Amino acid sequence: MAGENIELAKQIYQAFTNSDRAQLEKLFDKNFHFTSPLDNRISYETYFERCWPLSEEAGEFRFIHLVADGPRVFVTYESKTKDGHMFRNTEIVTFKNSKVIEVEVYFGWDLPHKAPPGSFVDD
Repeated sequence: MAGENIELAKQIYQAFTNSDRAQLEKLFDKNFHFTSPLDNRISYETYFERCWPLSEEAGEFRFIHLVADGPRVFVTYESKTKDGHMFRNTEIVTFKNSKVIEVEVYFGWDLPHKAPPGSFVDD
């Protein structure tokens, strides 16, 4: 199961990169919910209205960590948008019956990091 969920998680990011909505719809359960610092458990329909258009700007995802824990896969990735913005995020993808039922996104930082190594950025 762990390996299967990791492979399914990879397929989600590939579908997003390819702007392949039909493939993503096959992977998502109709009771899917999405949470991020900007979205609080939005529905399947709202996700596709609000978030899906961002797939047009998506670049490739480079996976840093893919860790399965029961029905969840913890994914840390680095990505570069088509306009050149680079960033790192972590997401928790939860599966039920080989379908994604929930994604939680935790925004990371821009790449390169704005603070020099061993330092920090003042607000």
